[in-house]
Amino acid sequence: MKRSALLNSELNHAIASMGHTDLMIVCDAGFPIPSDAWRIDLALARDLPDLKTVLRLISAELIAEKVGYAEDLPERNPILLETVRSIFSDSDHEQVPHDDILGKYAAQAKVIVRTGAFDPWGNVLLWSGVDAPNWFNKPGVKPTDYYAEKLKRS
Repeated sequence: MKRSALLNSELNHAIASMGHTDLMIVCDAGFPIPSDAWRIDLALARDLPDLKTVLRLISAELIAEKVGYAEDLPERNPILLETVRSIFSDSDHEQVPHDDILGKYAAQAKVIVRTGAFDPWGNVLLWSGVDAPNWFNKPGVKPTDYYAEKLKRS
């Protein structure tokens, strides 16, 4: 049996399939998922599973280089924003128009994970990154300034 906490086989497969800069969206129960998207539907009932639980489990398995969320989140759901920031504290963060999340980002996502969350603006964009300490550890390899800074923080 698998050792880590994340047991869902399809979600594990999706995470293992993510390459650098691939986009995963973890969304609330009401997100309009495009019909042609790779959809992993975890929703069972209201807030089952909740967004916080799913994000924590994913963060333990996926290196999220950048995290995006609706520009409405700071004003309209600051508690969720604080949760996202604490779970992905080592990631870069970006606020984007909510309509872009529902439209262009949903169309670009490699996978969309639906939770049972009833959280307004509860749609989180996760861009896959690289494990900088392991990626840039060979002799003679010189990371870009961006990754050099990440290496200092790790």
